[in-house]
Amino acid sequence: MSEIIQTDAVIVGAGPVGLFAVFELGLLDIKAHLIDILPKIGGQCAELYPEKPIYDIPGYPIVTGQGLVDALTMQIQPFQPTFHLGEMVERVETLGTPEKPYYRVSTDAGTTIEAKVVIVAAGGGSFQPKRPPTPGVEAYEGTSVFYSVRKMEHFRGRRVLIAGGGDSALDWALNLHPVASRVTLVHRRDEFRAAPHSVNAMRALVAEKKMDLVIAQLAGLKGADGQLSAVTVRASDQSTFDVACDDLLAFYGLTMKLGPVADWGLNLHENLIPVDTATFETNAPGVFAIGDIITYPGKLKLILSGFHEGALAAQKAHRYVYPDKKLLFQCTTSSTNLPRKLGGS
Repeated sequence: MSEIIQTDAVIVGAGPVGLFAVFELGLLDIKAHLIDILPKIGGQCAELYPEKPIYDIPGYPIVTGQGLVDALTMQIQPFQPTFHLGEMVERVETLGTPEKPYYRVSTDAGTTIEAKVVIVAAGGGSFQPKRPPTPGVEAYEGTSVFYSVRKMEHFRGRRVLIAGGGDSALDWALNLHPVASRVTLVHRRDEFRAAPHSVNAMRALVAEKKMDLVIAQLAGLKGADGQLSAVTVRASDQSTFDVACDDLLAFYGLTMKLGPVADWGLNLHENLIPVDTATFETNAPGVFAIGDIITYPGKLKLILSGFHEGALAAQKAHRYVYPDKKLLFQCTTSSTNLPRKLGGS
């Protein structure tokens, strides 16, 4: 066994909600280690839509996914969290008692951490994009077939075909329209699951002949050495034709894989973790869950909801980390100690 790391809290998941949990724990002098299967922090915001604008974060009229991650990273710097990236939690062992929880968390990379509390902020688990049902698509992936946009500049001056009818497809059709030489949106029907204002904006561009809309399904790919030259599509009358393109962005949704969380002894409900909404504690004392992976009446899968959940989880976590220390709630604006913790005067 590798050297065992001792800390106060282990956070499983380094997305925005997990990052903000570091801040809330840090305000209460609780040190944290974070584990994430991705090779970088930021979760879905950094991995799937780093340049996509987000509009419902308090205090930010508009912020990109990566911009939010960067701001949260700066906010938690005073608390010096430790990150274990590119690792997946395989086991969570109970070492303590319900009155005095203590857990050993082990990853597939051989990291072993012991802590008094565990906070699961793993989103919906491990997400993988759904591949289009098109033979040979694997040969083009990463070169001219993509399932997310990490750098908009890659698509500058290129012919981009976007497949899908949801928010991601419509959002990127609109966002890449000023960048690409031509954007073609392909969907199997002339109805969309996206926000109405996005659909209206797309239809306006199509009416002005500034964007193309094709009602069809993907049927085949053409090109050599991983580089697309065209995509073959099939219309409702079963006729086929080619649409010239340099890149294909396929937005067919994500497949959720809960992974080892299912074996941690938590009472799952439809692959989600039920929690006590006063503390966001699970059925296991000292194990909390926040963010998209949890369920409770009225739950909204919003980042701002996860922030609220992390704040309340930290309050209960304090009881386990400092059982003999009374917690005195203070607003950050009135505390005399918080400026010191945050590096101020």
